[in-house]
Amino acid sequence: MRVWLRRRSIAHTIPERSDQVRNRARRGRSPAFDEQGYKHRNVVERCFNRLKQWRGIATRYDKKAQAYEAAVTLASLLM
Repeated sequence: MRVWLRRRSIAHTIPERSDQVRNRARRGRSPAFDEQGYKHRNVVERCFNRLKQWRGIATRYDKKAQAYEAAVTLASLLM
């Protein structure tokens, strides 16, 4: 996943497990990790969790994208 993102010049905030760091061979560039960005990632994840508490948004009953987007906007405004 990191390689795919790096090829497309997309910044990521994927933490690396400590056992992977210890057992990795010393070759290639180590993955960058932005600690401040990871702290802000928590806010975004909590927002998605609160949105998914709305049943219609979690299962997407709406057939049209415009209706679904309106439901997401309404839920976001009511949060």
